Amino acid sequence: MQMPDNTLYFIAIIPPDIICREVTSFKDDIALHHNSKKALRVMPHITLKAPFAISYNRDIEVREWFTSMPIKSTAFEVELNGFDCFDKPKDPVIFVKPKLSSELISLQKKIIEAFEMQFPELKSQFSDKDFHPHITIAYRDLTYPEFGKAWEKYSKKEYQNSFNVQHIFLLKHNKSSWEISVKKNIDI
Repeated sequence: MQMPDNTLYFIAIIPPDIICREVTSFKDDIALHHNSKKALRVMPHITLKAPFAISYNRDIEVREWFTSMPIKSTAFEVELNGFDCFDKPKDPVIFVKPKLSSELISLQKKIIEAFEMQFPELKSQFSDKDFHPHITIAYRDLTYPEFGKAWEKYSKKEYQNSFNVQHIFLLKHNKSSWEISVKKNIDI
């Protein structure tokens, strides 16, 4: 069997199961009423390092780097407050809105700096430098007319919750879905 040339990874915060179930219920609602199902393929998360492709034979290197990544942080709380969107006609997105905090910004920045030092040959994504945390509930297959209808509802919908961040996750694409490859404790 021929092995693929590259493997995709990304780094994220994954909320606790109860919040994941709540977020998934929003995804289910949009899939049912607005014919947008792609967000259901990915577990609820806040992306800290956008997806990157690297040779499949460097898997151990990526995992070891992630495990030993020198980020010093303490556990912190992420507050979720309502919904927001990226209102782009060709690629609209609706998401649960986390409150931007100095701890979240600092953690993301440390991860990007560590990544760029370890993998200077890999080009950074725009979103790595222009961090806008979100938990996606609709994207990719959300048409602009359906986005308008869904946003009419979600722009007025209330949702509040919070969770403690003690871990970050390296996710790996297995050619059909994303799976957790490594869980890293951030609390020092």
